Amino acid sequence: MGVLREVAASFVVPGPSGAAVRDRLKGLTAGDERVLRLVGAHLGSLASRDLKARCADGLDHSAKTWAVRKRELTAVSSSRWAGSLTKATHDQWALARRGQAAHLQSLRAGIRTIAHRLALPVGSKGTGKAPGGYRSKREWFHKTRRLRVLEDRLGAVRADREAGVVRVARGGKRLLNTRHHLDAAGLTEAGWRARWEAERWFLQADGESGKRFGNETIRVTPDGEVSIRLPAPLAHLANAGHGRYVLAARVRFPHRGREWADRVEANRAVAYRIHLDVTRGRWYLTASWTLPVTQIIPMATALAGGVIGVDTNTDHLAAWRLDTHGNPIGNPRRFSYDLSGTADHRDAQVRHALSRLLNWAQTCGVKAIAVEDLDFQAAKTREKHGRKRRFRQLISGMPTGKLRARLTSMADATGITIIAVDPAYTSKWGAQHWQKPLTGTTRKTTRHDAASIAVGRRAQGHPIRRRTTPPRAHQSDGHGHRTVQARPEVLGREETRPRIPGPRPGVVSPDAERTRATRAPRTVRDVRSEQAWVQDPLLVH
Repeated sequence: MGVLREVAASFVVPGPSGAAVRDRLKGLTAGDERVLRLVGAHLGSLASRDLKARCADGLDHSAKTWAVRKRELTAVSSSRWAGSLTKATHDQWALARRGQAAHLQSLRAGIRTIAHRLALPVGSKGTGKAPGGYRSKREWFHKTRRLRVLEDRLGAVRADREAGVVRVARGGKRLLNTRHHLDAAGLTEAGWRARWEAERWFLQADGESGKRFGNETIRVTPDGEVSIRLPAPLAHLANAGHGRYVLAARVRFPHRGREWADRVEANRAVAYRIHLDVTRGRWYLTASWTLPVTQIIPMATALAGGVIGVDTNTDHLAAWRLDTHGNPIGNPRRFSYDLSGTADHRDAQVRHALSRLLNWAQTCGVKAIAVEDLDFQAAKTREKHGRKRRFRQLISGMPTGKLRARLTSMADATGITIIAVDPAYTSKWGAQHWQKPLTGTTRKTTRHDAASIAVGRRAQGHPIRRRTTPPRAHQSDGHGHRTVQARPEVLGREETRPRIPGPRPGVVSPDAERTRATRAPRTVRDVRSEQAWVQDPLLVH
């Protein structure tokens, strides 16, 4: 048996750090849309210029250079717009640096894998922990070229990182590359241009506590009136005092509307973003704010009423309810979703599946849901899985990060605790130890259902692997059989039960006095004889 990797301890996932709500801007006039487009295009050009200056500074950035950039932006916009622009620039540059570090890690992993396989003889078998050699000389030759390409890329990315150089495209690199594949994307040049310009607009402002309604740049009153502080070059378009433009549309947030209204009335910070959905031709306003840090519930408190183990798959969530002893209760549940189509459709499918899961948990009275702490960032490269293209597509399509973030945010509103567990061996041990015992004539247990049991038991601290069932004659307590339901902290749970002195019900002690004679066997040969054997002396004649 191979050496098992160390399993990380389970932990309670912290609650969300912020909240965001969105509403459509209905009833905008043609003048409102014209002003929004002009403001967005003007601020978008300033954001592009500021991002270029920040990328040029690289690692030499300092508070002095930031002050110079903000002073230049203030002259062509306003002080608050300049603060929002520079903050967005810093966030985008930091995100590019994190992506650059992840790209370096991926390149190093690919190079290590190829170098290891090239060092092995062609056709050699691999092990469970390391891959073997390549299948043919032709594949070996192409992988040598692939290794040189990756090494060149690694050198270029490493040089950029040491120099503080990042590659950023405002509007998104994916949409930028779509310009060269309009037919495949089903877009015209004009349609692509409209989407590209809308993505590069800048219409967002950070909130500030103590200011009127929590935001002086984009202000939303408690009754839903939206007004924008116009930049200096567009101040002549104002229809209200102090260089502000009031939109004809009113907003109302059905979700978390009371919480938003409380913050606005108390003049607490609320950030706003206005954006255009070019495909639908609709304008939206998104409000977001930070949440106070909540105290994490202890693990024992969350698991007091049992747990629901959830196994994440590409098209469904497999869930099973467990009691406090780790025993499955009832039948498994499956919450399906479809991840094909647009991003909005995929997001809606995930939210619908999670809503059904949380409703079921509330119906059962369970206060904890255990999920796997999955991260496939290091497992998506083709160098690790070779020709397993379908498997790479499988793990790439699993919404692990989005699903966990969504589940944590939605569960926080229902009072349900999310527990993250190490995903090591959950599918393997679940199928090996739980799938067959829980399969009957009226219930067919899948390996995903069995994996959900493994996830739940690991969250509770119970062992996943069950002991091999002893023979029928050895399943009595008289033979010292131990069950698997002993708690982990019980001493001697890996041993047989000790012999308890005293009589047992239905068991006769071997030294007890018999009140009934032993019955003789039916065979004549085994019948005890009462005659004594005597050795007679030899006869003398």
